[in-house]
Amino acid sequence: MILSCQNISKSFNEKCILRGCSFHIEDYEKAAIVGINGAGKTTLLRIIVGEQSADEGIVTLSKGKTLGYLAQNEAVNGSNTIYDELLSVKADVIALERQIRETELAMKTSDQKTLNSLMENYSRLTHAFETAGGYAYKSELTGVLKGLGFGEDEFEKSIAALSGGQKTRVALGKLLLQKPDLIILDEPTNHLDLNSIAWLETYLLNYKGAVILVSHDRYFLDRIATKVIEIDQTKAVSFSGNYSDYAVKKEQLRMAAWKAYVNQQQEIKHQEAVIEKLRSFNREKSIKRAESREKMLDKMEVIEKPTESRTDIHMKLIPKFQSGKDVLAMEGLSKSFGDNLLFSGISMDIKRGEHVAIIGDNGTGKTTILKIINGILEADAGKITLGSHVHIGYYDQEHHVLHPEKTLFEEISDAYPSLTNTEIRNTLAAFLFTGEDVFKLVRDLSGGERGRVSLAKLMLSESNFLILDEPTNHLDITSKEILEDALNSYEGTVLYVSHDRYFINRTASRILDLTGHTLIEYLGNYDYYLEKKEVLEQNILGPCGPAKEKDSVSEGKLDWQTKKEQQARLRKKENDLKKCETKIGELETELSDLDKEMEKPEVATNVARLQELAKRQEEINARLEELYELWETLAQ
Repeated sequence: MILSCQNISKSFNEKCILRGCSFHIEDYEKAAIVGINGAGKTTLLRIIVGEQSADEGIVTLSKGKTLGYLAQNEAVNGSNTIYDELLSVKADVIALERQIRETELAMKTSDQKTLNSLMENYSRLTHAFETAGGYAYKSELTGVLKGLGFGEDEFEKSIAALSGGQKTRVALGKLLLQKPDLIILDEPTNHLDLNSIAWLETYLLNYKGAVILVSHDRYFLDRIATKVIEIDQTKAVSFSGNYSDYAVKKEQLRMAAWKAYVNQQQEIKHQEAVIEKLRSFNREKSIKRAESREKMLDKMEVIEKPTESRTDIHMKLIPKFQSGKDVLAMEGLSKSFGDNLLFSGISMDIKRGEHVAIIGDNGTGKTTILKIINGILEADAGKITLGSHVHIGYYDQEHHVLHPEKTLFEEISDAYPSLTNTEIRNTLAAFLFTGEDVFKLVRDLSGGERGRVSLAKLMLSESNFLILDEPTNHLDITSKEILEDALNSYEGTVLYVSHDRYFINRTASRILDLTGHTLIEYLGNYDYYLEKKEVLEQNILGPCGPAKEKDSVSEGKLDWQTKKEQQARLRKKENDLKKCETKIGELETELSDLDKEMEKPEVATNVARLQELAKRQEEINARLEELYELWETLAQ
């Protein structure tokens, strides 16, 4: 065991956040801490690392073990370059390397007596250098930087010139290179693109130490976690397995707890009714019996009412009217900012009822596409055509649709003047804004609160074409699941940009990957995208991928219909291959059955039956020969 937390309690201004929380982390274990926003996850991490003190309880880190902590949005500062900042982690290894070089120089000019001493020292230094990973530290450092999304051309950038998100990635890289026995990460995927998140998953899975992480990325938690610690109503409960395992077990426990609560409440009401009836008889024996039952009720340990499942937000999206079958057509769209080409000659069409996700690395132009569709930006070339009766509802991750100087109440009432005061309050209450909260100014809200206000406006818009830019940012897991359910039951059309792979998996019927300045289409969810990514990228971008800009631009101008035909041919080929394999299996089984039949004594003496079976064997062998040939062709 590397970490033990015993009876941790913490309150702020008499409000209890954590009460009697106990759990432990084993060596090499990967544990996730989950709970709604405000449940106390970050507070618990700060108590573990000693940044805050617990009101009660003990945190014990095993003797001799090291701990590393990356807080949410923690950043590095200073005038170092990115490379030098990470290199500072390897100061001990660099010092050893310098001593080795100095010893080598001294050995060249020393006498025999000094040489023996130097050689002993040299042997000790090289052993320590090798043990510390000295021969691989430069490639390790480069691998971490590239994995976190930094190109080699960025290694010499000054830390001072980086964005907040880039500084957080540098801080994460430093922590990973320090290799503590226990890594603690608070929302580590917030500033990473899909490729970097996938790299971090692999890194943590293979990490030779323990990991505790807080994250709202359920796909990430599914891949990493072997234990889930839930903070709910100030208490901590541990579940073995990943996030999906936890979700199933949690629902089972919630149902069991609810059933026990309902049964007990029914029993209490029944006993109270019996007591009242016994007292109404007004006889000595009946009153004694009533008193006896009252004592039993007083001794009963009353079950606390369980948390009701997903009651935070009630969201229903209903289009006011139906759009035409063709919702959006994009032809030959191109956009650059100065010398920075985002995409060129891209085309797509969206039909009514489709749920389409645009994915890709940071900076490839995903949000730019949404802004062009909404008329916020102009394209350099190409055409956007909206279908008949299309009414767009736009969710902007920067929340430009909100007015900073308005209150929440004014934000809704000004946008929808026909709503009554009660209807406005009910709408805001559905998104956790109650009482005096409705008179808060938009400018004073947190990012998560602004996201909830934007979703409230979207819910009221009655649009039939939703365009969403990172809609799950700042939402807790419960709120994400409610939004997913709302979108899955939505009868309109949805186009969105997201890095949330679990969200994409649940809501997308088609994925458009913006890579190499063009869009590659995948007719399925995120799991399908992962399965087919390499094949389709080679098909469209060629074996060299999007490395050469000129090639990428020309490939980006591929005719949209041609790309769809390529994918259709690929799917047909895969289906034909499966059918061929199935038929081969059936015929081989039949051959085996025929051999067994011919071995039977009653068949071996029946010439006519033997001839019949032999003829069938010949037919099967001839057909198998054809199928093997076909399979080889299809499998190439």
